[in-house]
Amino acid sequence: MLVEEVMTTDLVTCDVDAAVRDATELMLQNRVGSVVVTDDGTPAGILTESDVLRAGYATDDPLSAIPVRKAASAPLVTVRPSATLRTATERMRSEGVKKLVVVDGMTPEGIVTTQDIVDNYAGIRKEVRDLATDATGWSERSDRLRD
Repeated sequence: MLVEEVMTTDLVTCDVDAAVRDATELMLQNRVGSVVVTDDGTPAGILTESDVLRAGYATDDPLSAIPVRKAASAPLVTVRPSATLRTATERMRSEGVKKLVVVDGMTPEGIVTTQDIVDNYAGIRKEVRDLATDATGWSERSDRLRD
């Protein structure tokens, strides 16, 4: 199964110069757990719910006084739409993130999250089962040819 089959294509973005409060408002309005941070339209990072909590706690300032550029996670961890979900999950694990921005070159196409992978677990299992069945079929056919 490929990333492009499960990713969310409706990206919520905010400018790197916005306040964390404004970015949080976008998250709440759109019912998402993160916003992609852009700098002149180019993806530059991601601000997650955890980043908001960490910034508020660490600075003890109101969210309206904290710039997104100080709170966002960067550099942005990305994946291509043609990558497999296995590749995406390995990348999430190795980078210690729960969300990957899906990019084609420098153009953001969507986002894939651990929740997207969990939601598609049944399809992933079916694909693995089908691949295993195909492999067994090939193996049995080659055994018959050798006999």
